[in-house]
Amino acid sequence: MSNLTYNKMWHQTQEALNSLLDKESQKKTEPQRNKVIVFQMLATFYIKYVQIFRNMENVYDQIVHPQKRMLIRKILSGVMGRILELKNEMVELEMTEFHYFDDILQDLKLAPQQLDVPIPRFFLKERLEAIKGREKILAQILNEYGLNLSGMNYAVKSIALEEAVKLIQIAERARQGRLRALFMKQIFLQECRAKEMKLLSQKPSDTGIAALQIQKVWRSFHQNKKTVKEREEEMVFLGMKPPPRSNEVSTAIIQSEHLRRLRNEVQLKHEKRYKEALVNIKEDLKVMEGPDIKDHLQDQIRRWFIECRNLTGAFPVYPNEEEGGSAIVFSDKTPEQVIEDILAKQEEEEKLKKKKKKEEKESKPKEGKKEKEKKGNLKEKLVKEEDEEWKMSPSLFLQLMEEENCLYRDMWMNKDESWNFPQDYDPELIKEKKRKELEMEIRVQVDELMRQELKNLKLVVNRQIELPSQEKKGKKQTKGKKGRRGKRGKDKDLTANRTIESLYKELVEEGLLIQALKVNLSDYIGEYSYLGTTLRQVAIEPMPSLLDVKQLITLYGILPLGSAEVHEKAPLVKSLLLAGPSGVGKKMLVHAICTETGANLFNLSASNIAGKYPGKNGMQMMLHLVFKVARQLQPSVVWIQDTEKTFYKKVPHAEKRNEPKRLKKHLPKFLKLLKPDDRILIVGTTQRPFDAELQSFCRVYQKIILVPRPDYGSRYVLWKQIILRNGGVLTNALNISCLSKVTDGFTQGQIVKVVKEVLTDHRVRRQPNKPLTAVEFIAMMTSMNPVYKEEEESFKNWYAKTPLGKKRILSLTVGGGKEKEEKGKKKGKIAKKK
Repeated sequence: MSNLTYNKMWHQTQEALNSLLDKESQKKTEPQRNKVIVFQMLATFYIKYVQIFRNMENVYDQIVHPQKRMLIRKILSGVMGRILELKNEMVELEMTEFHYFDDILQDLKLAPQQLDVPIPRFFLKERLEAIKGREKILAQILNEYGLNLSGMNYAVKSIALEEAVKLIQIAERARQGRLRALFMKQIFLQECRAKEMKLLSQKPSDTGIAALQIQKVWRSFHQNKKTVKEREEEMVFLGMKPPPRSNEVSTAIIQSEHLRRLRNEVQLKHEKRYKEALVNIKEDLKVMEGPDIKDHLQDQIRRWFIECRNLTGAFPVYPNEEEGGSAIVFSDKTPEQVIEDILAKQEEEEKLKKKKKKEEKESKPKEGKKEKEKKGNLKEKLVKEEDEEWKMSPSLFLQLMEEENCLYRDMWMNKDESWNFPQDYDPELIKEKKRKELEMEIRVQVDELMRQELKNLKLVVNRQIELPSQEKKGKKQTKGKKGRRGKRGKDKDLTANRTIESLYKELVEEGLLIQALKVNLSDYIGEYSYLGTTLRQVAIEPMPSLLDVKQLITLYGILPLGSAEVHEKAPLVKSLLLAGPSGVGKKMLVHAICTETGANLFNLSASNIAGKYPGKNGMQMMLHLVFKVARQLQPSVVWIQDTEKTFYKKVPHAEKRNEPKRLKKHLPKFLKLLKPDDRILIVGTTQRPFDAELQSFCRVYQKIILVPRPDYGSRYVLWKQIILRNGGVLTNALNISCLSKVTDGFTQGQIVKVVKEVLTDHRVRRQPNKPLTAVEFIAMMTSMNPVYKEEEESFKNWYAKTPLGKKRILSLTVGGGKEKEEKGKKKGKIAKKK
């Protein structure tokens, strides 16, 4: 795609955003009481913002113009923040983390796959050099101390010389036997052909009959081949069978990737030239226009002095640097407008004085107690009525998006860019920006000169001497402020004399800072839940699908960590808990967050910190080290594996020596220290949340995500993808639907393990002669234990005891009670009619 197509896509997306912002402003003024209507409104906004986000992210990744990219980036952060705000609104309205939009998707004519929130590519692209440098340092430290598991040399088992000779002999004899068999087969076939030739030579030959026979055989063979091909094409078209060579990368994809790389190179070149132009154009303006700007400002301020003297009879008070200097007086105003403002202020002051005198003369009687009580009761009633009506919480991103949208309209919407075919920077826009900066710099210098000139004028004309009383007061106030700051800043730095590099190295040596596995979130395979809304209509709370979990990880983990602007203003999520049975991919999701955002990974699991930094002082030092390094090298993820051990109800006797509950008291304090500026996320994973104290558990973890076992749809997609990724070929002999049904209850980890065990190099090579069957995989799974429904129910029951789970149950019971009352009334009316 060319630059013109991406520009067109940007303009279309901007129009969609503009219309959506107008709709939001309209809906804000309309109060709503029906929760269903409110949810539909929020859901439509959410889905539309996701579509805008997808298009805008694609445009930002591929557009080349540096000044356009700056504006698009700001809009992107605003859209991301608004998506998170709407998600928070929906969670508070429905009291659940999982939502289903089947009806709305049908109305908007969208597929469920379009609900996936994309991960912006600039998260890694803009920090690529820093991430690579950090990975090199980490690899060096791990290699020095022999902690790099990936580079370990596995020991080779040695055997005796006689056994080795025997193995070689067996292999050689087998090879010779295979060659002899092939040779004998060829001799046998030659003898058969000779016999056939003798028989044919004895019979009378009829060329017509022979030709017909050959035609019949060839036509039947050709037609059979054609029908098989057509049947396969039909199955591929219906989606019942994967396309041939689905593992192979097409030439179109290779070409598009090549174009992406070229575009990225052009982006870097244009950004480099733009940064150089910012400096060069400013210097040129300083030389060319600097003296004129200085003279213009001096003339403007002198004129102000004279006009004020003529009108008021005294020279004006010159504003200080802290107040903004002369910029406050002449902020987009001419000297005539400034004089009019001065006269208007004098008139207002006189009017206020007259009003005060009248009020003193005519003192009104005070209101009685009864009247006050009546007013208070009315206020309470109004407050109650307002509480009943639903109102959207104020947004921190709507204003930002509206401002950027106005900039787009004024600057880029109707701009003629026929001269700028390569989409390089626009020098005129830089000049406009730099003129303002240059004017501010020159104004500071002019203010110093004009203050002195004003003093001289006062001395010459009025013989006035300025008293330094105001300046002294200002100094006293600043002293007081400094003293307060000094009192607040008493937080001790336990490692003030040490560098971040040394602290980083120490944490790696102790095994608290570990290397994250390179796993993308797209590797977490799952399917959309198509029965969510229907189950909720029948008052059954469905288990979330794997795609729902994946989406929550993107919203709560990846987007805030990847963007500093979003993390500061969006609803702050400091901690996440991933609860689910073993093998459902909790650990993989933690590593995926780090991979997608380029975050550091700190491991504070109970088993990992056992015996390290003993005592209270040691614990404080460990948390201080982790917090300091995580803050300096943000984004960072603090992972607590098997986090239920930190909050044990009763510590098992075997684990008492390890002191698993060491972090229990310190974690809430650690969370309080985290500010919106700190892109640090605490992630806990557990497969036995029932063993932990629920209250303290829920205080630490702000968001609790239940990770379920895969349903039928997810298993079907998973089997397909994992078999193809491991070199398998899908044929009619392999019934994946049957395989998915039989493996109900088995987790993703178990499925991946079975596929890897079955598809060895030898088995992959034998596929053309012996295609894969479902029996091979099922036979391997007989030794594994699935996740039974009882275990899944225990997780659901535990989640129902969490704060959000309790709220959800209460909302359902209240809603169910109202529905029963309405049904009862209807039945009563029907009985009376009868």
